[in-house]
Amino acid sequence: MLVLLASTCALAPTRAPPEVVSRAKFIFGTSCAVGLSTVVAPAVAADVDYKAVAKDIEGIISTDADKGPTLVRLAWHSSGTYDKFLKDGGSGGGTIRFEEELAHGANAGLAKAVGWLEPVKSKYPGISYADLFTLAGVVAIKAARGPIVPWSSGRVDAPASAVTPDGRLPAADLGTPEKTAKGLRNDVFGRMGFDDREIVVLSGAHALGRCHPDASGYDGPWTPAPTILTNSYYSLLLNLPWTPKKWDGPLQYEDPSGKLMMLPSDLLLRDDPKFLKYTKIYAKDNALFFKDFSVAFQKLEELGCEGRLTPTQWASS
Repeated sequence: MLVLLASTCALAPTRAPPEVVSRAKFIFGTSCAVGLSTVVAPAVAADVDYKAVAKDIEGIISTDADKGPTLVRLAWHSSGTYDKFLKDGGSGGGTIRFEEELAHGANAGLAKAVGWLEPVKSKYPGISYADLFTLAGVVAIKAARGPIVPWSSGRVDAPASAVTPDGRLPAADLGTPEKTAKGLRNDVFGRMGFDDREIVVLSGAHALGRCHPDASGYDGPWTPAPTILTNSYYSLLLNLPWTPKKWDGPLQYEDPSGKLMMLPSDLLLRDDPKFLKYTKIYAKDNALFFKDFSVAFQKLEELGCEGRLTPTQWASS
C-alpha cells in the first residue's frame, strides 16, 4: 500500500545494505506482540530527542519528495503483519530491517528505505529501528501535507526469529473481485482488527506514490500529485471511467488519459456496496478523511503494542 492496499507496489527491489542487516542482528528484545514472549524487554533508551529525529527524516524527504510515500509504505508494512489471533507481528520488533522480511514479495524496494534511515539510526543510537520506522511514517504523512498523526515511542527491536511468514500484507488481485474482497476483509485487515470503514480510509493513502513494473509488475500513479495526501484518490475513483489497460502486465485499470491507474483492489472500494458508502463520504470531505485516517494510521502503528508505549511529541510547531 505506495503503498498500502496494493502492497506489492514499490520502488525497484534491492537488498538491504550489509551494514543494516549485520547491525540489526545484534538488537534484541521486544515491547510488543512479536511472538517472543520469553524475551524480557530492556528499558527503552532515554534522552532521545524525537523532534530532532523527525527533523532529520524531514531532511531526507526534502531532498527527494518521492521518498516520502516510500517511507509511509515502510511504516505500513512494518506494522501490517500483526495477527490479533496469534498475537505476533506488527511494528513492535522492527523486523522489516532483516533480509528475511525484506525478501517478502510485498516488500520489494523497501530495503532502499531502510538504508535511507540508517544514518539517522547511527546519529541517534538510542532510538529503536521499530520506533524509527513508525516515526518515519508519520513524518512522511505530515511532509505530504497530511494530518499530524499521534505517535508513541517505546518499541524495542526483536531478532530475526520474530519475522512473520510471508503473505500477511494486502494483495492487489486474487483472481476475482469476490476473492480479493475476502482477502482484504478477512485475511488481512480483519486479522488485524480493522473494519470496512478503516479499510477504506487507510486505502486513501493511495493518493501517494506509484507502482513500478520492475517491482510489483504494475505501473503508474493513482493520482496526478503523488507526493501530496488529499482525498483525491476517492474522487478520481468515483468520477473517472476506469477501463482495463491493454498491455503485457497484470490486470490494472487506466483513466482516459492513460496516465493514472487503479488496481483491482481499488475498484472494490467503488463496486462493493459496503465499501462504497465510505468511499463516497471521504470523496466529499477531506477534513473527515484526514481525521479518520489519522486515527486509523495510529492504530495500525500501535497494533500489538497497546499499553506499552509512551505518547511522544515529535512534530515541531
